[in-house]
Formats: sequence, structure tokens, C-alpha cells
Amino acid sequence: MKKILVTGGAGFIGSNFVREMIKLYPNYQIINLDLLTYAGNLANLKSIESDSNYTFIKGDIRDRKTIEEIFKTYSIDTIINFAAESHVDRSIVDPDIFLTTNIIGTQVLLDVAKKYWKINPDDKYCQEYKQGVKFLQVSTDEVYGALGKTGMFTETMPLLPNSPYSASKASADLIVRAYHETFGIPINITRCSNNYGAYQFPEKLIPLTINNCLKNKSIPVYGDGMQVRDWLHVKDHCFAIDAVLHRGKVGEIYNIGGNNEKANLQIIRLIISVLEKSENLIEFVKDRPGHDRRYAIDNSKITTELGWKPSYTFEQGIKETIDWYVNNLGWVANIVSGDYEKYYDAMYG
Repeated sequence: MKKILVTGGAGFIGSNFVREMIKLYPNYQIINLDLLTYAGNLANLKSIESDSNYTFIKGDIRDRKTIEEIFKTYSIDTIINFAAESHVDRSIVDPDIFLTTNIIGTQVLLDVAKKYWKINPDDKYCQEYKQGVKFLQVSTDEVYGALGKTGMFTETMPLLPNSPYSASKASADLIVRAYHETFGIPINITRCSNNYGAYQFPEKLIPLTINNCLKNKSIPVYGDGMQVRDWLHVKDHCFAIDAVLHRGKVGEIYNIGGNNEKANLQIIRLIISVLEKSENLIEFVKDRPGHDRRYAIDNSKITTELGWKPSYTFEQGIKETIDWYVNNLGWVANIVSGDYEKYYDAMYG
């Protein structure tokens, strides 16, 4: 039985991934380690909490003692590292937690894996590889920086992060690569475009816009709102990670994109239209520092080599996402705490 440690598995992408893995692989044991900070929510996993192949542990990836205890108890053979502070705005206000969690936390996981997997760095085709041992780092296209009006991010492009968040993720990616090259840890790195879908904390663009529309509350738009992002449905992302986990070539990086380039303002207006609200809710605010203008993902490597491709059109995905939030107002109300309201007012009020 494969023993997978999923870090950050109570967050948006992590919880979607855990639920899909439990359905796809009933012979896998999933150990979910999450600190349950503001964006981690066990309600995301209520449907599987009693599954015999699922275990939740509250803990911090920076805590070496906790990670070692998990390895000893469960004989972990796979790590999928979702755990990260991930909101650019918050990284501008308070970079410290991003640097310690995203960089040091990743290094702790790698150190413990190196210790317990006992991989021979001189033999990159050692027995542990054949048994499927792997460290999979879930990263972001933001590590590449910004694009002009044309072009796409490829896996061979230099890393040019422009925010504390993206710099911390780029640093973690480089540490993962270094542990592969130096110590022989079998790794993959995935870099995804902007995710959307059910269970996303409403500080991100799409759920924030939906939530504010439903409350008839102003919708903050940075600058002119014409920042372009590629949008990837979270379920497509989960199946892409599954493909990399099982078929990815050790040591390789895979970009995961949805082939859906949209300007922020275009998405906001679409959501307003679907919910039959007024565009008077739109409030243009001062652009944030270091705001990247455009991202676009070239996903040809993962589609060609691993046979994955996105299944959602944006039109299908955004309708499903809006419907989910409309039908789960209780989830939104429970996860949006008073602390978040204070943060929101400080950033956009």
C-alpha cells in the first residue's frame, strides 16, 4: 500500500486533491498534515473524514519532530507538498511567514525524506526509485515573473519572481532541485496557473467577487483590471498532479495550464452578469506593488509526455464554481472569520 503524506491537504487545492485520490486509489493511505491556518478548513474534507485510508494530523511542516514522527509511524514513501502561504497581498504585508513556511518548511520535508528513504546519491536508479518513492513539489507559474503581450511560460525559462510570495516559491523549487541533484531525492516540480473552483478561500479573485456580489459589497479591482491570467479548474489540476505522480519522469518540471487567458476585469464582469448584479459594485483601487501584468502557460510538455489535458472549458468551470458558492453560503460564512474581515478592510477599505 502506497503511503502518501499530503501537506496542506485542508486547503483549497490540497483538499480537492485528497478527495480525488481517495476515490481513485482505494488501496492508498493518505496522511494529511495541515496546520489549519486561516485558509485550512477540515469542512473541506468532511465527506472522507471517516474513510479508513485517510488520516488527518494537525501540524507544521517546519516542525522536524512532527515530520519525523509521521515518517516513523506511517513509513511514508511519497510526499506531495501543497503546504504554503499563497496570497500575494498577504506576502507584501507580512513576508516573514511566507519565507519560513514556503522555504524552510520545504527544506525540513526534504531533510526528513532524505533520512528515512536512505537514497544513495550516487545511484539515481536505485531501488527506492523503482518502488515509487517521490517528492512532488506543487509550485506556481508566478515564479517565472511576468510576460509581455505575447509568449508563454515554458519549463526552461529563468525564474524571475516579483513578489515575496513568488520569491519564496521559487526558492523552494530551487531547494527541491538541489536535493535531487546533490542527494538523489527523486522529485518532480509542477507549476500551475491560477486555480479556481469549489472550496477556495474568498480572498482570491473569483470567490471574492462571487461573495461580494452576493453581499452587494464593492469589488476591489487593482489598477485598470487588465492583468491577464491563465485559469485552471482545480479538478483539472488535481488530475494533472496525479499524472505527474504516477508517470512523471524523475527530476522533471511540468507546467500545468488551463488554456484560458482572461483579464481580471473580464472575469469580474462575467460573474456580475451571471449573478445579475450592477457593475457599480466595481471599485478601482491603487495597483499593488510588483503586480505582474500577464501570465500564460505552455502546457505542451505534460500533454505530450504524460497524456494529460484540461477537461474544463472556462465557461463550464465558472458556471459550476458560481453555482457551488451560491449553494454553499454556510461554508463561506463559517470560513470567513472576523480576522479576515479586518484584513480585507485594511487592504481594500
